Amino acid sequence: MKRQTPLLAYLGRIEGLPIALVLVILYGAFLVTAPQVFSGIRIYMSFLQTVPPVLILALGLTLVITAGEMDLSFPAVVAFSGFAFAWVVRSSDAAWAPWAGLILALAAGALVGYVNGLLVARLHVPSIMATLATQFFWYGVTVLLAGGLSWSIKSMQTHIVHDIFVGRFFGLVPAQAVWALALTVFLWFILNRHRFGEAVMFIGDNAEVARVMGIDVEATRIGLFTLNGVIAAFAGVLLTLEMNVFFPTQGQGFLLPVMATVFIGGTSIAGGSGSMVGTFFGAYIVGSLEAGVVATGIGGYWVHLVEGLVMAASIVLNVVIGEGGIGRFSARIRHWVRP
Repeated sequence: MKRQTPLLAYLGRIEGLPIALVLVILYGAFLVTAPQVFSGIRIYMSFLQTVPPVLILALGLTLVITAGEMDLSFPAVVAFSGFAFAWVVRSSDAAWAPWAGLILALAAGALVGYVNGLLVARLHVPSIMATLATQFFWYGVTVLLAGGLSWSIKSMQTHIVHDIFVGRFFGLVPAQAVWALALTVFLWFILNRHRFGEAVMFIGDNAEVARVMGIDVEATRIGLFTLNGVIAAFAGVLLTLEMNVFFPTQGQGFLLPVMATVFIGGTSIAGGSGSMVGTFFGAYIVGSLEAGVVATGIGGYWVHLVEGLVMAASIVLNVVIGEGGIGRFSARIRHWVRP
């Protein structure tokens, strides 16, 4: 048993491994209980199409929570950026209009994030209160600007922007899944291999110590919230393009799944520690649960019960293995079962 300890300890240090194991076990269970659905490729292509918006939003929130902050405004950013994109597309038939709409949408997200950063970093408003207020505010602005109406953008179905962002690569893989994967890799490097990511983790551990070490805490927080606004806006554009319609409340319903994704992925709510890889796998756990549970034939109130159990098991496994290492976890089990 001792010979296995170094290997087990090494596996315990692999980022996101506990959550990846949960995802594999989950899909294995679905494959056994609902083979008619999960033995084909169609259900997995469906997940690759529906999960990316949640994943992208969760990646941005992972950065924010790693810094010891909270951002509740991203659902409103999804709606506001979707409005900005749809407004430009409907205002002009020019070939450049969708690209201009994309730029305006990202700028709108940056604006919301920058305002959040100012409230938190300079006015010292607790982030959870500041972003809760801005969520209501920007939802209100979106509804007023749109007149409470949904806008169709079906003309985008034949445009290259639609193909690039929500089309099918090689006629099979949804483009949004590729964008989400690329963003995961990019933000992983930002968090783990870039000075900005180091600053974010230092601030999450202790902002005062980070300031003493020469980190510009105020600028980092403003940049962090601005970046999260841009990421949320990108998710809003993808969602608008995928549905070919904008509606004023299209971000509602994302708050709890996104937060569940971040915490299932192993990001510490206390700050100082975040996992982009864990968030990636956590998004597919959250995004696959309901469809998978329903496919097994479980119905009614049992769906939410099973979802809750799986999420709780994911978090517990991540905490036990992630913090103590697989080797230490094995030692604990041997200690418990020893007569």
